[in-house]
Amino acid sequence: MFSQDGNALLWQHNHETLRIEPWGQDSLRVRITRNACIRDDLPNALLPVAPAEPTITLGADAATIRNGAIQATVSASGALEFRNAESGKVLLSELLPEVYYLPPAPRQFRPGEGDLYHIEAAFAAYDDERLYGLGQQPHGRLDQKGCVIDLVQRNTRVCIPFLLSSRGYGFLWNMPGIGRVELGMNGTRWIAEAARQMDYWITVGRTPADILRHYADATGHPPMLPEWAAGFWQSKLRYRTQAEVLEVAREYKRRGLPLSVIVIDYFHWTLQGDWKFDPEYWPDPAAMVQELDRLGVKVMVSIWP
Repeated sequence: MFSQDGNALLWQHNHETLRIEPWGQDSLRVRITRNACIRDDLPNALLPVAPAEPTITLGADAATIRNGAIQATVSASGALEFRNAESGKVLLSELLPEVYYLPPAPRQFRPGEGDLYHIEAAFAAYDDERLYGLGQQPHGRLDQKGCVIDLVQRNTRVCIPFLLSSRGYGFLWNMPGIGRVELGMNGTRWIAEAARQMDYWITVGRTPADILRHYADATGHPPMLPEWAAGFWQSKLRYRTQAEVLEVAREYKRRGLPLSVIVIDYFHWTLQGDWKFDPEYWPDPAAMVQELDRLGVKVMVSIWP
C-alpha cells in the first residue's frame, strides 16, 4: 500500500496510484492516476527541479512526506491532508464523505474515451479562509470564496488555476484542460473534464510574498519588460484603415504627447482566420510600420485564429 520510490511517497490501492514528491522549496507535487502508471510527459506548468531529500515515514495506517515547511499525510484509505510542518496547522485536507458508503469520494475518476477520465478533487472548506487569484475574472470580487469559475480562456477572462489562501498556502491545479473550480462554503471542488491523471502542486509560506516567490520559482519568472512597453498604449474599437492609424500617431507627435504603442484590433483581415491585411483599407502595411517606427511608436496587431 505505502512505499518509497526515490524521493517520492507512493500509495497504491484499488487500481489507484498516488505519488507525492518535493517540487521546490516548501512545496509538494501530487499526482494520482487510475491508468497503468504516473506519466511525466503530460503537459503541465511546472519546471524541472533539482532533486530534494524529503523526510518520508511509512507506517501501517498512514505515511507522511515532509519537504521543508510542508508535510503531507496519506491515510490507509488514501485520504490526503497537508500541514504546515513548523506550526502543525492544517492547511488543506480532502473532503471526506460523512457517510462512507455513499458517494462522492474526495477523488473521482469517471472513465471517458481511451485513457481519459473526468476527474474531480474535493477539499474541505474553512469559514475564515479567503482565497485570491484565478487570473482575470470580470465579477469584481477580490476574495474568490463563494465563486464558481470555469477553467477556460474567454474574451476578457484569463484563467490561471492558482489560488493563494489566507491559511498560508498556494495551490496550483497543474492541468491545462478545460474544467471548473467551485469554491463553496461547504467545500472546494476542482474539476477536469478530460485528463489522464490528476496533478496539483501545493506550497507553504509565512507571507503571501513567500508563496508567490515559490510559485514563480516553480513555474518560471517572467522577463523584464522593455522600457517602451511601460509607456502609453493607444487602442480603440477599432481602427478601420491604415490612414486612421497614421493620422492618430501623427497627431500625438504633433501635440508632443507620449505614445509608445498603437494597437490595430480585429477585422483588419480579408477573411476570418486569414491574418493578411485587407489591401482595400491597408494598402501598404510595411510602409505604415516604417513610418510609425520613425515616430518612435511600436505596432501591436491583434489576430483571431
